[in-house]
Amino acid sequence: MTDLPGDLPGDLAGDLAGGLDEPEELQPAEGSLRLVGDDDRYDAAAWEAASAAVLRKARRLGEDAPDSDVWTALTRTTLDGIAVPPIGQPADLDALTTSGRPTRAGAWDVRTQVEVVDDKAANEAALQDLENGGTSLLLHLDTERDHDWATVLEGVLLDLAPVVLDRPTTEQVEAFADFLEGVEGALHPATNLSFDLQTLEMLHHRVRDDRVEARDLFAPLARRAIQLGVRGLVVDGTALHDQGASDAQELGWMVATGVAYLRLLADEGLSVEHAARLIEFRLAATDEQFPTIAKMRAARRLWARVLEASGGAGEMALHAVTSRPMTSGRDPWVNMLRGTVAAFAAGVGGADALTVVPFDEPLGAPDAFGRRIARNTSSLLIEESHVAAVTDPAGGSYAVERLTDDLAAAGWAELGRIESAGGALADEARAGVKERVRAVRAERDAQVADRSRPLTGVSEFPHLDEVLPEREHLPHRYVHHYGRAFEDMRAEPAATPVFLATMGPVAAHTARATFATNLLAAGGVAVEAAGPTDGVDAVVAAYSGQRVVCLAGTDAAYAEWGADLVAALRAAGASYVVLAGTPGERTVTDVDDSCAMGVDALGFLAHIREELAR
Repeated sequence: MTDLPGDLPGDLAGDLAGGLDEPEELQPAEGSLRLVGDDDRYDAAAWEAASAAVLRKARRLGEDAPDSDVWTALTRTTLDGIAVPPIGQPADLDALTTSGRPTRAGAWDVRTQVEVVDDKAANEAALQDLENGGTSLLLHLDTERDHDWATVLEGVLLDLAPVVLDRPTTEQVEAFADFLEGVEGALHPATNLSFDLQTLEMLHHRVRDDRVEARDLFAPLARRAIQLGVRGLVVDGTALHDQGASDAQELGWMVATGVAYLRLLADEGLSVEHAARLIEFRLAATDEQFPTIAKMRAARRLWARVLEASGGAGEMALHAVTSRPMTSGRDPWVNMLRGTVAAFAAGVGGADALTVVPFDEPLGAPDAFGRRIARNTSSLLIEESHVAAVTDPAGGSYAVERLTDDLAAAGWAELGRIESAGGALADEARAGVKERVRAVRAERDAQVADRSRPLTGVSEFPHLDEVLPEREHLPHRYVHHYGRAFEDMRAEPAATPVFLATMGPVAAHTARATFATNLLAAGGVAVEAAGPTDGVDAVVAAYSGQRVVCLAGTDAAYAEWGADLVAALRAAGASYVVLAGTPGERTVTDVDDSCAMGVDALGFLAHIREELAR
């Protein structure tokens, strides 16, 4: 009989020369292990004092302000009006109104996005993804042509790899169902016909050639999904997110749509549990880490409450897709960072499946490198960072539990507004949702405009001379990109530069010169700087007739010789003078415009470009 590890031969099972005894005497008594010393205990007041000292040094807190004002200074408010404090406290768990935690155990489904324009090329991309870390497919189909499903999915093991569609037309859903009905053998149960009545009617309404309405296909497609043993319906919260919705609006709309689908399926005689198994939910994951973790967790609590109220139970199938509106076509490499944070947050928040949008999608059809980075983002988080090794790793965090509860409550309130207007499929409810989303989008756009919501590589730290990688044309998507206004300016850069009238040595003017240069570059405007100067004559000597000039120096320099410099530059031909800083008696008053922190950057840049174009 072969020796087993527990029955080792005597020469191995006995004591080994030089071996160490088990250090039982060094083991601490149960419950006595302390990881902090007596001097390592701090209360909220100590944190307030330490934080206040930092804020006062940064001039963000008055010298006479109490330390407790740090909470106001560091707490931010989301677009849903939810306060997010700088740290969590035990009191945050008081009076929570919701409960429930994600239950996913182990790795999430790495669902890779495949653009289906050319069927053969799409098949090659799909197989490459599945052979290199992908575990399921999200197919985005060109709506302008028919597709050969046998070619698109040739070689794909449909019993192992789920296939889901990204906002298909009704014709494409029917064609996909036709193909699956002809497949020999079992299909993966997570495959989804991906029929989304809400998105088809509310956002992408179109009339078929045969005049068949989407709503008439709901029940037949649900029955076909049941017969195939797959899911049939998608509730796509990302469709509203792409239009500018807030987190709570996306949650409320998603749950309200799920409720509407349950009602339609109940009319067909399905139980709540059976109906719920046909539905997969899709949510956007953004680079706002903690709100995204909380949103994923809140979604499960909301749906569990709906099922409970409906007399049923069951698990939510949750598919997270990294946000498209947050991505940029400028400095697209930053999209890798955005996508990584979003993927991390979705994974921690308990998403069952995760699609990382390739970083180069804003430029066109992602290439092999963009798709590899996208799928490897999940692979690295799962295999190297072990993010999926623990179920609900954020659970119990004071801040996350509080934010989850607040988001769930806000989402439930949005659900109530939709239900009171007739339900998610009612025209009145849809009109109300669109109106509320437009208001949030306007608020976000205003924050982007004044750069209180900065976009790296777009509104902050732009690279004016960057050479963008080229990509092939991509079928149109309905996405309101957050930085679109800035990117539109960058697409048509100003033909002439602004003269940057730097005052004094580099050490004196560099702060404001850098600020003005970056601000102007965000709008596609280049600068020509005077460099180190020691007075009016030096600056005027560097001037070469530009219409628009921008003074950049210290307040002391402005007060000492700023007025004389403005007069000299106007005499030399400048027609529009800008001050980097705040005009006033302590600086300069005879200027046409100014730029400082908090300025409406888009409005300012529009004025500058108008002056340059005269």
